[in-house]
Amino acid sequence: MSRSSSLIARVAGVAAGVVLAAATALAVALPAQAASLTQVTGFGSNPGNLTMYAYRPDGLPGNAPAVVLLHGCVQNAATYVTNSGWQKYADQWKFTLIVPQQPSGNNANSCFNWFETGDTARGQGETLSIKQMVDHARANYGTDPNRVYVSGLSAGGAMSAAMLAAYPDVFAAGSIVAGIPYRCATSTTSAFSCMNPGVNKTPAQWGDLVRAAYPGYAGRRPRVAIWHGSSDTTVAVANAGESREQWTDVLAVPPTPTSTSTLPAGTTLEVYGDDQVRLYRVAGMGHGTPVDPGAGADQCGTAGAYFLDTICSTYRDALFFGLGTGATPGPTPTATATPSRTPSPTPTRSATPTPAPTTAPVCVTASNYAHVVAGRAYQSGGYAYALGSGQRMGLYNTFYTSTLKQTGPGYWVIGC
Repeated sequence: MSRSSSLIARVAGVAAGVVLAAATALAVALPAQAASLTQVTGFGSNPGNLTMYAYRPDGLPGNAPAVVLLHGCVQNAATYVTNSGWQKYADQWKFTLIVPQQPSGNNANSCFNWFETGDTARGQGETLSIKQMVDHARANYGTDPNRVYVSGLSAGGAMSAAMLAAYPDVFAAGSIVAGIPYRCATSTTSAFSCMNPGVNKTPAQWGDLVRAAYPGYAGRRPRVAIWHGSSDTTVAVANAGESREQWTDVLAVPPTPTSTSTLPAGTTLEVYGDDQVRLYRVAGMGHGTPVDPGAGADQCGTAGAYFLDTICSTYRDALFFGLGTGATPGPTPTATATPSRTPSPTPTRSATPTPAPTTAPVCVTASNYAHVVAGRAYQSGGYAYALGSGQRMGLYNTFYTSTLKQTGPGYWVIGC
């Protein structure tokens, strides 16, 4: 695969320069912010041949945090910064954005190569290029090495998982939006089956793939937030559950939620352990980054292709990372299992807690086909998934039997 600089990357660099020049000229006459997304060169050996952009808000203090943003396929750095809402909170809460861009010379659709082993290993390819961008920001911008985070959509979400796996010593936390577990695929061919219908492994098998990315590492592991739409047909919703199993295993917390709560736009938040892992399921949402255009404190972004008007995921991720100065988002979760510790989210006025069940849970044992027909589950790609939790039950037919327990309205989990 060619690593030569692409025309698109060069044109993007010229465009960024024009925008910066225009902003400088207007600053004399207007009180608008001078900060802009700027291309950065000479940040390292760059074995992955990526382009680096950075956004540094006006008034940025020393030792500020940094967030690495990884765009999806057919996107670029400017598109993701503009539409995702991250610029709003960078301006408001003062942190740097580090935005790698994938040239078409590396991938025809400008996807990060999350399925190539040479691009997802520590010290190699695209992962090393991204790590060098972080190092450059620390050396030249004075960013806080203990407060570096990563977030990405789709292929960028899968690459976000790769960065968390390969560089747990660099990132304090991360967010995987419509992404895929680390090392699900190791080739272009296997990438398609990982995307849809997904690959089923045990939590230990998934966890071992992460641990193998940095053998012998015994330090702190980053916290992880996972986002997925329940109607995503590009990256099957099964990947949300598999990612949850991967990261709960890595962080040594049970794969059963300590709490579950409801948020705006039909979003369900599951918290695992002592808030080490979060899983957000957005009802009815397809493939994209959840945004919520508006001027509210918890609103952000611009709706468009792969930016879906539901809930502002960026606001909640920024607070999960510890970047915000306000209260943490979401309600105090209502436990669906006996909590082992007090969950960290605190109430906001916009979220409605899921009522705690007052009667014995409803348990039903039936074929996966019968569960789907009765509305306790749904089918996608030939597999059945529990309604609400999205847990994978096995093949969608009359020969596979599962026991489901209802833990809330329209919410079922495997087992009783």
